[in-house]
Amino acid sequence: MRISKSLKIPASLCIRCRGTKMLCGLSYCPITVKNLVEPKLKQIKGNELTGSSPPSVFVGRFGYPKVRLYPSSPPVIGDTSDYEDPGRWINIAMDEFLSKRLSLLRGGMIAEVHGASDPTRTLQDVQLMSMSREPTTVNMQFSKSLSSDRSVLDDHVTPMGPWSPLKKLEIEPGKHELVVEKVWGDTDFKAQNAMFELYKSGIKEYRISKILSVGAIGVSKKRKMVPTRWSITATDKSLSDQVVADIKGYSTVDEHLVYVRKTSGNLFMAILSPRSWMFEWGESWFPGSTWNQWGSAAQVEIDHEGYYGRKDYPGIGGCYYASRLAVAEALATMKRQATATLWREIYPGFNLPVGVWFVRENMRAMFATKPYRFSSFQDAVDFLSKYTKVPVKYWLAKSGNYPFLRTGGLDDYL
Repeated sequence: MRISKSLKIPASLCIRCRGTKMLCGLSYCPITVKNLVEPKLKQIKGNELTGSSPPSVFVGRFGYPKVRLYPSSPPVIGDTSDYEDPGRWINIAMDEFLSKRLSLLRGGMIAEVHGASDPTRTLQDVQLMSMSREPTTVNMQFSKSLSSDRSVLDDHVTPMGPWSPLKKLEIEPGKHELVVEKVWGDTDFKAQNAMFELYKSGIKEYRISKILSVGAIGVSKKRKMVPTRWSITATDKSLSDQVVADIKGYSTVDEHLVYVRKTSGNLFMAILSPRSWMFEWGESWFPGSTWNQWGSAAQVEIDHEGYYGRKDYPGIGGCYYASRLAVAEALATMKRQATATLWREIYPGFNLPVGVWFVRENMRAMFATKPYRFSSFQDAVDFLSKYTKVPVKYWLAKSGNYPFLRTGGLDDYL
């Protein structure tokens, strides 16, 4: 598997560890992942695959507006829905998560993004598969053998297995919820409105981003496919915009609420303060983590927005909007608004890109726990200093919320 080729781990360490102690410092065992995935690849007879797609579809971005469209499936028949459901992934080991995701084998075909407004029969079949509420049987015939070197590891999208050009594709019809049928068939319904309609009806955001990605919603002549990398962030942003607009009608929280979650080489933290809506997302990558492989010290980066939001794209990337959706949902459940200060520390050994779902789902799990309560922001920060490895003063030095919280708050200016 490609994920282990660049690693130089001494054999003596592997023998001592045997995939149980993580002595190499990684958050997963490359040998275990390889041994879990390769038997599935060997199930493929020749260049043909029949399996149950979760469903899963990936839209590439290179060559835009002509892109590659990849319907995907593991070589497994049955209930494969957990291959595609981020809500389940935080409860399984990283090895198992990677083995499932890297078993999603992809057939690639070239498609013009604007073709979604008048889809071919094949594209329409892919759209219908993407909208399905349950796994769908697919048969893919490839023109070339699959190579594990064509797997995908990216910090914005979830890992995926290898691909090969499609020679033939057959998809069995799937079942859809009525609300999904409604937004697909309503060609006068704007995409943003359709997305929130689905969300209010209980359709998970990861399904909404797939439906957006294959161009199955929006005004008819404007429908187009959206590369998966972009559709995930577009969904998080669009949905959180709507939820944030709603929570601004609520009163503020009564105290400074502090949440902490430690997991898989990460520390997640949040302070919800009794002020009008503001938001910041900060990350600190330690040497030996994904985006600080060769540094000598932890680096802190923070992006921020005030009450009226921001017009530019945050430099910190898609995790900004993934975390924003999670905190907006938590506040909506409380029927409160707050100034939200969210930070994440990423430690050595967490050096495999897994996608923004990791932030969204960990933040959701964190906000489902009971918060610690404090009467002042300083008390809340002092409490967090017991957990952080980065001195709190470095977080505060870059914080966009802190200048308001240490004084009267943004409310004084509204």
